Amino acid sequence: MAPEPDEIVPIPVKIIVAGGFGVGKTTFVGTVSEILPLTTEAPLTEMSRGVDDAGRRTGKTATTVAMDFGRITLGSDLVLYLFGTPGQARFQFMWDDLVRGAIGAVVLIDTERLADSFDAVDYFERLGMPFVVAVNTFDGIRRHRLADVREALALADTIPLGYCDARDRVSTRDTLIGLVQHALLQATA
Repeated sequence: MAPEPDEIVPIPVKIIVAGGFGVGKTTFVGTVSEILPLTTEAPLTEMSRGVDDAGRRTGKTATTVAMDFGRITLGSDLVLYLFGTPGQARFQFMWDDLVRGAIGAVVLIDTERLADSFDAVDYFERLGMPFVVAVNTFDGIRRHRLADVREALALADTIPLGYCDARDRVSTRDTLIGLVQHALLQATA
């Protein structure tokens, strides 16, 4: 059945939410999703002790082992399908499949464990996919200036960098809008 001539058919867009272990990817997707998000969380086990380090967030009891999935509609003409990646290096083999068809990615980082961010930043730089870097402010505290984070990550000036609270719907939505705008600019450049 064809849409009515004046009916707006939303454009579906695939977005990746990536980053290291415990940076807030599952929280980000769940906070902004207008549907009940699909998660593939599995309990952390004794075997992962010393391997999966959530830093100061010692209350973490589960981890994503495949992906998270959510959806958000922006306006009447754009639907973002969000795919959150697993954060541990041993699950990164799945990223190539998850990114297929995506227009861009949000790389969520934790400045307390900045080294865990390098793999995700490097991955999207190598891929040539548009991405933004979002510093998760976990406790609402901005621990480092963005200029210092950019320098520490050796992030090009052309990559958008900003703060984001993965627990806040407006903050996560605004980060996604920033990514879509960046991807559109890249596509038209």
